[in-house]
Amino acid sequence: MALIKCPECDLQVSDKAISCPHCGYPLDAKIAKRQSKKPSKRKRLPNGFGTISELKNKNLRKPFRAMVCVGKNFYGKPIYKSLKPQSSFETYNEAYAALLEYHRNPYDLDSDLTVEQLYEKWTDHYFEALTNPSSVRTVKSAWNYCSSIYNMRAKDLRARHIKGCMEQGIYVVDGEEKHPSPTTKTKIKSLFNLMLDYALEYEIVDKNYARTFKLSDDIIKDIEDEKKDHIDFTDEEIKKLWNHLYDTDYVDVLLIQCYSGWRPQELGLIKVENVDLENWFFSGGMKTDAGKDRLIPIHPKIRDLVKHRYREALSLGSKYLINCTDTKTHRNNKKLTYDKYRHRLEKIIKELDLNQDHRAHDGRVQFATAAKNAGVDEYALKYMMGHKIKDITESTYTRRKPEWLMAEIMKIK
Repeated sequence: MALIKCPECDLQVSDKAISCPHCGYPLDAKIAKRQSKKPSKRKRLPNGFGTISELKNKNLRKPFRAMVCVGKNFYGKPIYKSLKPQSSFETYNEAYAALLEYHRNPYDLDSDLTVEQLYEKWTDHYFEALTNPSSVRTVKSAWNYCSSIYNMRAKDLRARHIKGCMEQGIYVVDGEEKHPSPTTKTKIKSLFNLMLDYALEYEIVDKNYARTFKLSDDIIKDIEDEKKDHIDFTDEEIKKLWNHLYDTDYVDVLLIQCYSGWRPQELGLIKVENVDLENWFFSGGMKTDAGKDRLIPIHPKIRDLVKHRYREALSLGSKYLINCTDTKTHRNNKKLTYDKYRHRLEKIIKELDLNQDHRAHDGRVQFATAAKNAGVDEYALKYMMGHKIKDITESTYTRRKPEWLMAEIMKIK
């Protein structure tokens, strides 16, 4: 006689056994079919695995509770603890499967999750439901300012710790310390609101302290003051950008935006396969139905810049037109994101002494302003900007050709 592993519960059984004595799994199908009695509706738990109880007489969506046996008391009776991070299930078999999974890779139920471990568990769950990459970036950006509490036990987290991250959080980028802006402070609070809701649901914490306080009046006032109007670039600034095209990094990307109107995050999503260097068009876009998959002519002034980025992308083996080859922290991720673009724009503004109020969308503002001043057709501008066209005749019944868009963009000098 030899010992083998049961394919269902992974415990050792005799190779002569008709079925597993631990979980009842049939090992010899022919004999089991002949000799077995009517199978039970629920799988029997192996000895010492734990227990599953059904909470009756209650209107619960998940009435089955799974508990793990962690030892015996002085009288030899088993000691049970709730399975973590989830102990309640809709069906018996779901609870059964969870206990089996726990025993395949046991962990200490008494170990206390750190805030960082909680974040990893929550984001694994939360990010799956997000369809907009910018929402993921928002969470990650806010999380960067919370390093001071990464190693705290999640159940020890209190309102003062969350406020500390909002008021005194530090994020180091290229050796430079950054502190949360008023908008980032709201994102930090929102992050903990949602993450601790998750922790509370799975009984990792006893209370969501992020929801015990509101944003202060000072933060709300700072957010209102932070909301500045987007501005275009002056003629002198545009001239300065062209003069420093070859000695200041990423000026070419800013100029591409100024002559095409792409949103900052859209610039990084333009695929090489969607760049037509023969007819001088590129396509892409996001955010709205009107913004997705839109066709934009490549203005003559930026054709050499686009061609250079195109060749660079091919040499890098990248599927995206614009790449961050200067990145240090993410060497394997050269994709241009909104935050990367904003960071590089800030460097350009500082190095070339441009208006300090410029922000990442201002290249798009520059394009719209230049198009208006040049008399570009209103609907052509809406198409290229990715704005919804409310005129039914134009949006539904009119078919515009790419040549028309090219003729309109050529009006911009």
